[in-house]
This record gives sequence, C-alpha cells and structure tokens, in this order.
Amino acid sequence: MTMTTAEFEHFSFVIREDNIALVTLDVPGESMNVLNHQTIEELEKLLDVLATTSNLRGVIVQSGKPDSFIAGADVKMLDACVNAAEATALAERGQAVFDRVEGFAVPFVVAIHGVCLGGGLEFALACHYRVITDNDKTQLGLPEVKIGLLPGSGGTQRLPRLVGIQTGLDMMLTGKQLRAKQALKTGLVDDMVPQSILLDVASKLITQGKPTKARKRSLLNKLLEDNSFGRGIVFDQALKQVEKKTHGHYPAPGKIIQAVRSGIEQKSMALGLRTEAKLFGELKETPQSYQLRNLFFATVEQKKDSGVSVEPSAINKAAILGGGLMGGGIAYVTVDKANIPARIKDINHQGISNAFRYSYDLWQQKVKRRFLPQAKLEKNMLMLSGTTEYKSFYDTDIVVEAVFEDLDLKQNMVAEIEKACPEHTIFATNTSSLPIGQIAAKAERPENVIGLHYFSPVDKMPLVEVITHDKTSEQTIATTLAFARQQGKTPIVVKDGAGFYVNRILALYMNEAANILLEGEPIDVIDNALVKFGFPVGPIKLLDEVGIDVGSKIGPILTKELGQRFDPPKAFAAVLADERKGKKNQRGFYQYQLNHFQKLTRVKPGKFVDPEVYHVLGVTPAQSLNNEEVVERCMVQMLNEAARCLEEGIIRIARDGDIGAIFGIGFPPYLGGPFRYIDSLGADHLVSRLAHYQTRFGERFAPCDLLNKMAEEGSQFYT
Repeated sequence: MTMTTAEFEHFSFVIREDNIALVTLDVPGESMNVLNHQTIEELEKLLDVLATTSNLRGVIVQSGKPDSFIAGADVKMLDACVNAAEATALAERGQAVFDRVEGFAVPFVVAIHGVCLGGGLEFALACHYRVITDNDKTQLGLPEVKIGLLPGSGGTQRLPRLVGIQTGLDMMLTGKQLRAKQALKTGLVDDMVPQSILLDVASKLITQGKPTKARKRSLLNKLLEDNSFGRGIVFDQALKQVEKKTHGHYPAPGKIIQAVRSGIEQKSMALGLRTEAKLFGELKETPQSYQLRNLFFATVEQKKDSGVSVEPSAINKAAILGGGLMGGGIAYVTVDKANIPARIKDINHQGISNAFRYSYDLWQQKVKRRFLPQAKLEKNMLMLSGTTEYKSFYDTDIVVEAVFEDLDLKQNMVAEIEKACPEHTIFATNTSSLPIGQIAAKAERPENVIGLHYFSPVDKMPLVEVITHDKTSEQTIATTLAFARQQGKTPIVVKDGAGFYVNRILALYMNEAANILLEGEPIDVIDNALVKFGFPVGPIKLLDEVGIDVGSKIGPILTKELGQRFDPPKAFAAVLADERKGKKNQRGFYQYQLNHFQKLTRVKPGKFVDPEVYHVLGVTPAQSLNNEEVVERCMVQMLNEAARCLEEGIIRIARDGDIGAIFGIGFPPYLGGPFRYIDSLGADHLVSRLAHYQTRFGERFAPCDLLNKMAEEGSQFYT
C-alpha cells in the first residue's frame, strides 16, 4: 500500500510498499531546480513529516526535471541579503537543515541525473549515499568561487572529508565540474549506473543501512593528510598557488582554504561550519563578489534578451568554408557542442585533412583522459565531412566562412553560396575587421548575411560577436544567436563597423602598450604589470599569440575607418620586416626557439623576451615608469573606446560591452567589465585622467562625448 502527500509546492513524495520514501524535487516555473527560501522551508517541513513516519526504512531523493538534479542555490536569494550578518544567517540555516539530513535516523540516498552543483551538491554530501547516472549531462561541482564566494552549507567541511583535502580543495578553488566517471573515481559518489536502474540501485543502498566504513584513500593521501606536518604542506602549497594565480584580486580562494583548514586542523565539524558561515558572510560583502554576481546575472539576462522578437529557425546541417585553424575549430564546436553535422569545404584536400585532424586530436585527448568513450569519438568523426566543391550544399542551413581577410574573396563566396544553397541559408562570415555590409554589398539575399566573429582558439574562447549590417533580417539574427549558443558560446549582438567591438577596444589598449615599449619600457615590465592587474596575458605577449602580421592588417583598416587614434606605431613595421610574426613562426617579441641550456632546464617556449627585438625596434630598454602608470595608460584607452562604442550604437547596452570584454579578451572579471569599472571609478575621474594624458601625449587620449556628459551630470551606466 502506498501513501502520497501533496502539501508542498516544491516537493512531493510517496511512501512505497517497501517503506522507502521516494521524494521528488520539482521547483515550479524553473527549467532547473534551485534552492531558495521556500525550498529550504519545505525541506525542513518534509523532514518533520518523514521523522514521524512509522516503519520508514530510508529516503530516496530524485529530481522532477528531465536533465538536472539541483543547479545550486538561487543567487538572487543571496543578493537580497543586506549585510554580512544576513548572509551568514542564510548559510547557517542551510547548514542546519543539511545537518538534520546527515543525522537522520534512516539512510538518505540521492539519485542524481544531470547537473548537481553548489547547494545541490552540498545537499548530496549531507546524504548518506550518492548514486549517479553515467549520462554526459551528469556533472557535479561546487562553483561558488566563480561568484566570489565559498560553499556555505557545509561544502567546505564535508567535501574534503569525503574525497580528501587535495581533491576537495582542487574542486572548490577552481569551481570545476566533475563528469560522472571522475566523480566515481574520486570517491565523491558511491555508484554510477544507467539511468534506467538509478532508483533500483538507490533502493539497494538503503538496505545496507548507514555507511560505517571509512573511504578508501591512496597511500600518498594518507601520508600527507593524516598528520599535521603533511596537512600543513598541502594547505601552504594551495595558498601559494592561489596567491600566484589571483595576484590578491580574489579573496574567495584564500577563504576557502581557511574554512577547510579550520575544521580539519581542529578536528571539529562544528568549528569548521561556524568558520564557513562567517567567511561566507564576509565574502558576500566584498566588491569582487558583487561584480562577479553582476556578471552572473548579466549572462543569464543576456540569454533571454537578444534584441529580436522572432523565433530562431532550426539548424540541421552546417558548412564551414576554410579548413584552417579557425575553420577546424568552428567545425569542432559545431559537432562537439551543438551535435550538428559539419561539412568542411577547402580548396584542397590537405586543408580538409588538417581540419579533421584538429577535431580528432581534441577528442582523442578526451578519450585518453576518460572524458569521452571511444565510440563517441568515432560517432563524432562521422559527423564531419569534407569537400572541395559546393555540390553537397543543397540542404545546408548555415555556412560559416573562415578564410583570410580578402573582401573580393568573401564577396565571391557569398555569390557561390547563394547559387549552391537554399534561399533560407545563412552566410555567416568570421571576418575580424572587414565591415559586414561590404561583404554583403553584392549579395542577392543580403538579409541572410551576418558576421559571426569567433576568437582563437575556438574550442576554448567563450565569446562570439554576432555582427549585423543594416539589411540583416531578424530571422537571421535569431537563428545565428541560437546556433552560437548551441556551440557552447556566449554571443553578443554588435552593430557593423570596423573592428566591431572587441577588436576595437583591444586595438587601442595594445597600441598604447606599444607606445610605452617604444619609449623604452621593457616588454616584460609592461606585460607583467597588466597580468598583475588581472589580465590572463600581457598586451605584447598577446600580440605574439594573435600574430603580429594579423595585427598589422587590422590597424590600417581601423585607422582608415575610425581615425588617427588607431594608427599603430610606425616602428612596428620593422618587426614584421624582420620576419617576426609571433608564436606562429617562432619569432616574435618572445623567444620560442630555445638554446641547449634552456631545454635542459625545461624553460617553456615564449617565457622570456627575445633581447634582439629591442635592436630591431631601435630601443634601449630601461624601466622608468611604475606599474600603475603602465596599467592606467593602457586601461583608460580601452575604457574610453568602450564608452565610444556604446555612444555610437556599436553595442546595444553596457551589459553586452562588459560580457564581450570579459569573455572575449579576458578583461579582469573582478572589475565587472569596462562599464562596471567606469562606474566604480566615476566618469569624472576617468575624464580627468584622460585629460591628463591628453596634455602629455596628444589627442589619442581625448575623452569621448559620452564620458564628458556623464562626468558633468554625475551619471552612471548602471543605476
């Protein structure tokens, strides 16, 4: 006989004939389950009901959502806390209810299919057993560090006790998500099974009663973690790595280590939980968490707000023109992320072969790391095809062009696609500098032509710019945005114009770094200053990575269309004349061809500056500026141009500009993006600094009209 109850909105449960309660969490109105005030309140009441249920043998918790367990806590709930004390109290409440789960009289088992993140995993950790599906969609992690926080409902205490200090710290400090096989291997879960038998296995675990055996650990883990000296090494090394990576800009990783250490070293779960809750409240009030939460909300809002009102068309087949590095990368994400067949066209078979090899190598790495079954690799490869002709393009829905920057070539490709493909086929060009309107100028169906600007390497860089010209249809925009999101990308809509948005703000930033170099400032001083400020690489090193020749082609286009402030330093022509293209030909501002001693000492290529480049530039390097001025001169150029792009309508709103800069060029996330950073500085302060440098160096620092107006009014981009 079964008994059901329906007194809850978020939970429902059945007492089965075997006296096991099957609880289903299904938060109404949400595509994924999230933990909010109502969910926690109902969980408390549910525990009260279950505690008084006679003959109860155990509890299984599952999700009512098709592809997720619990995606985490509702960040808006945290944002509503007005101070650190309220945030601490919120964490303490979560800890208390999960403590009740852990101390429950009968076994609690979570049956996990899909994502189980943040507060969802903290709930799972409090349960006695965790069984997961072997599905690709099943991923587990504690990503709170990505919004400047630590796991606040017991995660810093339960995770390291379950999987070991080193594994637990690695998960929390990076926020990475474990696939099903990884979760099983680390001991995070008790079993991994097909979805069809998930509940059967969960039921069998209940028959074992509460676990009594300690987890299995490697000998190295025991040696390091079972004594205070070894633990000290682990914690100290973790802290050193954090300081090296964050340069002091992100307090959350250090607080995570502190919370874990307090509970482990004192051998007190209660003390660890108190420390965790206190630090959680403190972190909520930091400016870094404030900006990272803003970024989180911005990306969520941006997915819902594309600026168009039509529904996207289905993309069933895609084609890529060009089998180079960009074309190969686009084909890879089309199959790997979007699960859409991709046909690669190149003028010769070698190009096609190179593109195939690009995808194969990436998938083979996943196979070796056991992230991907061999059968899936083979299936993916079958979704790639190649051709040197357009004959097979008759059923293609979107064509992504990724050939070199030549206007005539791109215009000819548009004409050829219009002949070979159906009328609805979208032509998306991956140009990085040529105006889309010019590429579409001779098209019969210009409404189908759009820009789709990826960043290299395509498989790693999250941003794409979707660039519209004045004739691009809303249908084309909507479908291209949907296609980019299927590829796992974060797209922003950008108005047509030279350099679009990201390359435009990046160009002035890099030009200013070049000017500072030509004044005699050493390359490594410039790059290190910007890395310490929060960029992933310095501007000169980035030029090596992108290609000095690529930068030299974009510069004249930007100067012609936008004015002299984009004119790159003339002396840089000497670098190209010396056959220095950067990393691609192993000759640039940095050394890539190592001598015998460097090889013996395992020096990484590109680590040290090539001193010969100073002779090429006619510069005698000597540090004369402090890091603050190096950073400020580069940054104010970028901020000024970002504001000008908004003023000209290149980007629709400040939010898109912040997302584009962070995901496209690695603008320091802790600052929230160029527009959030301007707000924190104050437009009046930025205008004052620009005017200071304008007096010293000329009109390239002239503040744009929008910033001058905002400085006068005392207004901000965000209210």
